[in-house]
Amino acid sequence: MSKNKEKEMRQTTIKLGIATAAALLMSSTLMAGGDIAPMEPMVDTEAPVKVKDWKSKSVLFGFSQIGVGFGDGVIKPNQDGDYKFSADRIRLGWKYFSGPLAAKVFLDFAKDGDDKGEIGVPDSVKDAFISYKFDDAAVIKAGVIKTPVGMGFTIPGWNLDVIKRGFDKKLAFERAFGVMISGRDIGFGNNGKVNGLEMGHERPWKGFGYDLMVAGQTGRSGAVVNAGLGNADAFMGRIMFDWTQTLHAEASYGVSKEAGGIGGQVIGDTPIAGTEDYEVFNFGIDSHFDRANVKAEYYDTTNIRGVKGWDMTTLALTGTYYMTDTLEAAVKYIGGTSTKSGVDVDASNTYIGLNYYINPKNNKMDRKSRRSRNRHRVQINYVLTGGDTANFANVGSFFKEDAVLLQYQFAFKSTL
Repeated sequence: MSKNKEKEMRQTTIKLGIATAAALLMSSTLMAGGDIAPMEPMVDTEAPVKVKDWKSKSVLFGFSQIGVGFGDGVIKPNQDGDYKFSADRIRLGWKYFSGPLAAKVFLDFAKDGDDKGEIGVPDSVKDAFISYKFDDAAVIKAGVIKTPVGMGFTIPGWNLDVIKRGFDKKLAFERAFGVMISGRDIGFGNNGKVNGLEMGHERPWKGFGYDLMVAGQTGRSGAVVNAGLGNADAFMGRIMFDWTQTLHAEASYGVSKEAGGIGGQVIGDTPIAGTEDYEVFNFGIDSHFDRANVKAEYYDTTNIRGVKGWDMTTLALTGTYYMTDTLEAAVKYIGGTSTKSGVDVDASNTYIGLNYYINPKNNKMDRKSRRSRNRHRVQINYVLTGGDTANFANVGSFFKEDAVLLQYQFAFKSTL
């Protein structure tokens, strides 16, 4: 093929291409009414839309405390045995977390199914509440919750220094059905986690904290007469300050309204209504120093069980020290003055004990690590009584005679 013919064929091909492109452009323009129609991108409507990752976590936990007691402080005068077995707590619980939401259910199989406290759930239900965390400084809880009065009371039962809480525990409001707003770790940055389930000083935060609660009447308290569900109210609040594990200080106050309390007068089997409101003030300090821990707590209460003039003040002092990585010495003194009918009576219980930790998780002595060492523990306490125990008007776990206590504790926690 000659060069002239090749050139003519190339020119012809180019002209055909230009004509085809022009024809296509004109047809598109005409179909769009004279305007060039924009091309729409193809969208796969079946493709999943990416959303924020959703997560949840559940934690199963529990513990049991099986013990035996000896001595006149344990065996009643009408009992013939030399010792007495008991289970202070046999508990199983569940925690749930999802974003700002949290929930907790905690059952005690050492309690029966009756609602003796008349708060609206059986005594075997220790905790049953939900929470929503807006911020570390604002957490809303609703349900059956530990009330925010009493430093020692809000320390978990598996984390006690001695076997019994002591007779001042029943001066607290115990648990109640209500609504609470709380805040922790406020003012000095985020020093510790706030998960929404806090009911005390669980972690070594840095800064201020608070609790405000509105509840039904606190019938589980030993200092409150049951008014019946819906017949009375309770109001309480607490402020606290933490500086890591070195210092925790808190003050709390509350009042439980009485409706149908005993008032010292009874017609037949029916209590007379219109008795006094029970009021309680509490102040506590808790400090950790490596192997040592010290606590001090004070109660000032008035109108116990609705009886005007039945008042009580108590002071509890506690000290512990790890002598080895597995053996801890503990001493707790609880002294009080009970005033009734114008008569003051003083009495005290002093616990002297040893705590032996079986197979501890580690040998760290900071507060957080020491809490995790309590999963397997044997405790022995000698309870020494003092003062006029026979005439002391008490409402709690009070020993009138000396006693020896032994207890084994097993605890577990598992993330599901």
